[in-house]
Amino acid sequence: MYRAVALWALRSGIDLDDMLRLEQLAREARIEFSGDGVRLNGEDVTSAIREPNISEAASKVSMVPGVRRAMREEQRRIGASDSVVMEGRDIGTVVFPEAQIKIYLDADPEIRAGRRARETGETVDRVAREIAERDHRDRSRAEAPLTQAPDADYIDSSGLTPDQVEEAILKLVRKRVSN
Repeated sequence: MYRAVALWALRSGIDLDDMLRLEQLAREARIEFSGDGVRLNGEDVTSAIREPNISEAASKVSMVPGVRRAMREEQRRIGASDSVVMEGRDIGTVVFPEAQIKIYLDADPEIRAGRRARETGETVDRVAREIAERDHRDRSRAEAPLTQAPDADYIDSSGLTPDQVEEAILKLVRKRVSN
């Protein structure tokens, strides 16, 4: 969702320091999800929001308190109407602190950089710097900083394949649902 707002801001030529305009965009954005797709104001932006410049812009946009409030309201609206799985850096701590199942999925920074570099075609060094900067921004922001919820299960995916990560998550879900 933050990536979609960042994309719209960049396309509209809005300064990422213009907190009022960014909040306005976040409140006006029509962000929809279907399958693996993301639509912004009716346009499929699934690929566009994965561009490297959008990652950095999304991290900056997400620091704006008004944007966070708008996205939190929308996430809660979605969660109130359906059973959902959501991922994000504050989903378990701020958006849904009472969620039945919370997972803090992590990986060694070098592994994360390698994975992202393979996705984007950028160098691992460049991606590692971008990830470190984003993590620092997200951990030190005043509103909803990145932190593990005390009741979240921790999964280190460093040495796991995507299928193994999925199985580890499903194992936790089965355990929580059956108790």
